[in-house]
Amino acid sequence: QVQLVESGGGLVQAGDSLRLSCAASGRTFNNYNMGWFRQAPGKEREFVATIRMNIGRTEYADSVKGRFTISRDNAKTTLYLQMNSLTPEHTATYYCAAGRTAGRTAPSYDCWGQGTQVTVSS
Repeated sequence: QVQLVESGGGLVQAGDSLRLSCAASGRTFNNYNMGWFRQAPGKEREFVATIRMNIGRTEYADSVKGRFTISRDNAKTTLYLQMNSLTPEHTATYYCAAGRTAGRTAPSYDCWGQGTQVTVSS
């Protein structure tokens, strides 16, 4: 399995940008499809974005298309999520995940990070 550690969260104002990072260690990073999920207080964990292992194809939740960008650097074994024009609705704990199968649902992923908190004030 791969171990995942997120970073880059924090408290920002509406309209600001943040870049989350997810450092991976352990088994070969580029053998995994990677994803970002988020969970707001009182809500279920929801899909944000995913990027395939080899071809780098990306998919996004409709709510973040055009605002968030997922990317990966296989040489640095790191996953990123660039988040622009943040609003209070983006406040949540953001989790990165790694899996052998690609998908928009949590069961598609085998390994999870501990999460990083993003709080957007109005």
